[in-house]
Order: sequence, then structure tokens, then C-alpha cells
Amino acid sequence: MRVDKFLNIVNITKRRAISEDMCKSGVVSINGIVAKPSKDVKIGDVISIKFLVREAKYQVLAIPTTKTIAKSAVNEYIKQL
Repeated sequence: MRVDKFLNIVNITKRRAISEDMCKSGVVSINGIVAKPSKDVKIGDVISIKFLVREAKYQVLAIPTTKTIAKSAVNEYIKQL
């Protein structure tokens, strides 16, 4: 699954366009390598997002199969490090 789509589905970003812009500006990295929006995410990858005042890291636990997931089910797909 594409990283921009993954960030949107697991409710890290509100819209896919936002996560796509974040990837294009170089603030999203997967396993320490800056990721393009089309980069595939695999189970076990660590996604780092550099916000203005902090950096957030998430480990991918599972890949969603549906277009949306419940906010209560987010912990099944990502773990914040």
C-alpha cells in the first residue's frame, strides 16, 4: 500500500492530499529514508514524520484492507514509538 494512502487510512492525516504533500516536501521517511508518496509500506516498517516542533515515529503492525477504519481500531495497524 502507498505511504500517502496508508497515512490517510490510519488517521494520521485527514486527507490523502495532505499526506502526499508531506511526502513531496520530504518530511516523511520510511526506515530512515525519505519517502515519495508512491513508496510501498510493509509490515514492520518505521514511518517518521517531522512536524514543526516534534518528530513522530510509527511502526506498521498491519496493512488495512478497507478504505476506512474505525478510530478505535487504529492501534491494530500502527504503534507509536
